[in-house]
Amino acid sequence: MKFKALLLAFCFVSVASFAQDKVKYSKEEKQKMEKYLFNEGFNTPSPKKTSTIILKDGSTHKGFCSKIDTKKGQIFEVSIKDSISKKSMTFNAEQIDEMYVYPSNAEKFAKVAKYMGNIRNIGTKSLNKSTTNGRIYFVNQTVSLKNKKDDKEFLMQVINPGFDDIISVYHDPRAKETGGVSFGYGPQLGGGVIKSFYVKKGDKVMWLHKDDFEDNYDFLFGDNKEFMKKYPKKSVEWDYLSFLINEYTQMTNG
Repeated sequence: MKFKALLLAFCFVSVASFAQDKVKYSKEEKQKMEKYLFNEGFNTPSPKKTSTIILKDGSTHKGFCSKIDTKKGQIFEVSIKDSISKKSMTFNAEQIDEMYVYPSNAEKFAKVAKYMGNIRNIGTKSLNKSTTNGRIYFVNQTVSLKNKKDDKEFLMQVINPGFDDIISVYHDPRAKETGGVSFGYGPQLGGGVIKSFYVKKGDKVMWLHKDDFEDNYDFLFGDNKEFMKKYPKKSVEWDYLSFLINEYTQMTNG
């Protein structure tokens, strides 16, 4: 009898704990959380616009990007032709601190076509970020590709430059997307959600995949009790990541 009473009490506690870990959001709140706030990830710089490379020794080099070598999609070597002397120069990622390039027109056109081909994008993403004429920011970062390879320095695109002071998010050039449904030649319905990014918080840099989001939720946001109460892990989805990082940053910074 005592065992049954103890088991019943445990069930009530478990149900209560689960209920406290769930928050019901309104339709308007969900629409706000689904807005994609990250910049578009670009893989191909324009060879016709001046790129800027800042080395770790403090020197700055400007020129037209003539060649980029990558490993698993990440940049590890860049060649430019100096805009004044026309001299070709090649730099390894280990030498470079920051790099600013412009996206190629071909990739921008492809981004626009992809944007228009998915109805979900129209409601959650900004077309302006696909057609941007602004510079794309890359930073030297030491990472383990997919958390499996040896640590190595690469040039990685920061895709949350406006709210990266606590958590930095980097474009994963080899990221896959969730699938959707299309009928004939019509636009795709659903899907199109990027499944992985590289994320840095403190001294830790990791490859964050959609499947591992819940396991790493406490690492990302657990040091802000107010945030965790408002957005408990059982109540949110991977689709909300850009909103959650922006919201966490604002709440943490006051």
